[in-house]
Amino acid sequence: MKKLALILTLLASCSTWAQGDAEAGKAKAATCAACHGADGNGIMAQYPKIAGQHPGYLEKQLKDFKLGMTTGGKQGRNDPVMGGMAMPLNEQDMADLAAYYAGLPISDNTTPESSIETGQALYRFGDAERGIAACTACHGPRGNGTSLSGFPKISGQNAEYVKLQLEKFRGGQRMNDMNAMMRSVAAKLTDDEITALSQYVGGLH
Repeated sequence: MKKLALILTLLASCSTWAQGDAEAGKAKAATCAACHGADGNGIMAQYPKIAGQHPGYLEKQLKDFKLGMTTGGKQGRNDPVMGGMAMPLNEQDMADLAAYYAGLPISDNTTPESSIETGQALYRFGDAERGIAACTACHGPRGNGTSLSGFPKISGQNAEYVKLQLEKFRGGQRMNDMNAMMRSVAAKLTDDEITALSQYVGGLH
């Protein structure tokens, strides 16, 4: 019953997205390039690759950034820089930007040999003894997530960005995950496990 309720909630939320225009989004993306690059793959490792990301997920993050700013960080996703960028955007702007970046190709990435064993074990199987769910349950075996459910594509993502987000989920600085799922997982991960997972998903294809 809980799973059915979650699915219905996800379907309802997906129906609220505006129809995005990629060409309009391209024209609106000039300021985004300062951090995310002209190709949407980030100019530094701590910035996320947004190229090839699910448009619904991108829209949600922009809405959450704006909500975080308007509520003083009590709701949504609290980030002073992105909050400021999202504030002047209306829903159509967000949909257009999401459509544009979703259509760009994500750049290749690799996984260091040293992170494969730990990262792969946690990603595929989790840790039942510690109550850590497998990442595949939401993000899929290849890290592509699902557009309908709202779970993001993490394959090929910058490892430093993933590490920062897992640390924020663990520390409670980021709280816009559905049903606190990411916070629940991250709270049980060690520093070394976060590093291994972050590096592992970068080369997951």
